[in-house]
Amino acid sequence: MARRSQGIIITDKYQMRTWARSMRHNSIALVPTMGFLHDGHLSLIQEAHNHAQLVVVSIYVNPSQFAPSEDLSTYPSDFDADIRKLMTVPGGVDVIFHPHNLYDYGVESAMDCAGMANVSCLEESGSGHETWVRVERLEKGMCGRSRPVFFRGVATVVAKLFNIVDPDVALFGKKDYQQWRIIDRMVRDLDFPVKIVGFEIVRDADGLAMSSRNVRLSPIERQKALSINRSLSKAKSAAEQGELNCKSLKNLVVDEIQEAGGELDYAEIVEQKSLEAVEEIKSPVVILIAVWFGKVRLIDNIEINI
Repeated sequence: MARRSQGIIITDKYQMRTWARSMRHNSIALVPTMGFLHDGHLSLIQEAHNHAQLVVVSIYVNPSQFAPSEDLSTYPSDFDADIRKLMTVPGGVDVIFHPHNLYDYGVESAMDCAGMANVSCLEESGSGHETWVRVERLEKGMCGRSRPVFFRGVATVVAKLFNIVDPDVALFGKKDYQQWRIIDRMVRDLDFPVKIVGFEIVRDADGLAMSSRNVRLSPIERQKALSINRSLSKAKSAAEQGELNCKSLKNLVVDEIQEAGGELDYAEIVEQKSLEAVEEIKSPVVILIAVWFGKVRLIDNIEINI
């Protein structure tokens, strides 16, 4: 356990649990992150102070949500810079939970999972972890379709964090909309005593949703990526002006992004809570998209409340 000018850095999950138990006379908010923090994370952390007396920020790149073909090895990381940024948050943070490994169960023989889309990087390393949390229906579409192990890994590591930190409230950015809904449903279904708060998307001045992956965009790719928010805003405006046919609205989004050179993974219009696809807007929906610019996959969304 180490101390900085603001907050304690804890790397051991047993010490983290001990600290949390010693603070049970206070309310605790948890902000789970994978590090390489940006202003979107910092806004989320600042919001956490409105929900609890103590704030814990976890920084952990979770291997179980990456398939072997995905970008675990290249995921950006700069822990020292993260600490400096956390020190700028009004009110600071009480604990930075930075575990080295949350799956430390010994090493079994490595599995040959090359080309196996339904196997995670964690299983490829043969760590011995075999217990998973699934939110079966909500994880099927959108990102779950193109990243089959992703939400299983997310739900499992968040459940582990909840068991270790024992927070009263946890905050998630709504940029990862499907993830937020999955965690909310997991908490409901498994009776975790945690309130889930979804925080609005934070954007750069040019409209691009803040993401740790944005640093991997070339200047040209970044300019092209501005078509994402621009197309979503146009679709929302069209809906508010009376265009409620989802195929027409999706075409507005897809055409603009493809004209900018983006490669669509998906573009879906779904009901906000169930994430069920709809053909015509009759209740609150969200447009969800994932698109590649070069080697960078970006996700974004916009809610339409009619």
